[in-house]
Amino acid sequence: MARIIRDHGPCGLRPDRTGSPFEALATAVIHQQLHGKAARTILGRVIALGGGRTFPKPGSIPGISDAAFRQAGLSAAKTAAIRDLAAKALDGTLPSSQAIRHLAEDEIIERCTQARGVGRWTVEMLLISRLGRPDVLPIDDYGVRNGARIAYGLAEPPKPKELAILGEPWRPWRSVAAWYLWRVADAAKA
Repeated sequence: MARIIRDHGPCGLRPDRTGSPFEALATAVIHQQLHGKAARTILGRVIALGGGRTFPKPGSIPGISDAAFRQAGLSAAKTAAIRDLAAKALDGTLPSSQAIRHLAEDEIIERCTQARGVGRWTVEMLLISRLGRPDVLPIDDYGVRNGARIAYGLAEPPKPKELAILGEPWRPWRSVAAWYLWRVADAAKA
């Protein structure tokens, strides 16, 4: 890891603490399986549906028709996921911006993955990129696994359980280690 840090310089991981967990997860759902430009276009249209410059609040989602979401470019599955996220935000299953700061990672993952269309990886990205949690290792992330393969000269990317074991010495900075492994994978692509 010391060599990787030397090769890639200081960690550039800077959390974007804007927006609520609802907004972060809904935005992630919109981006799923889409090219970045297409996802940003659809996201802009969904924001416009809320009548503002920010993502619609959970309480306003029921007032937006399925047809309007469809016209904005959302599939029926993504519309259902955003509706479920909004309902979970309103009933307290999905923690608020204030509450989430005081919860352990496992509880955040457990609560957020109850929402349709939100898996463990999506919540781990929230933990790293929005909440700035320093000790999250997304063991299912292909980029992290491939970065570990390259960095450690492995024939194949480690399986998630193998990566978890490999990452134990990186505690309490596994998010930083993940960031560096993403850099290794990106450099190999370039």
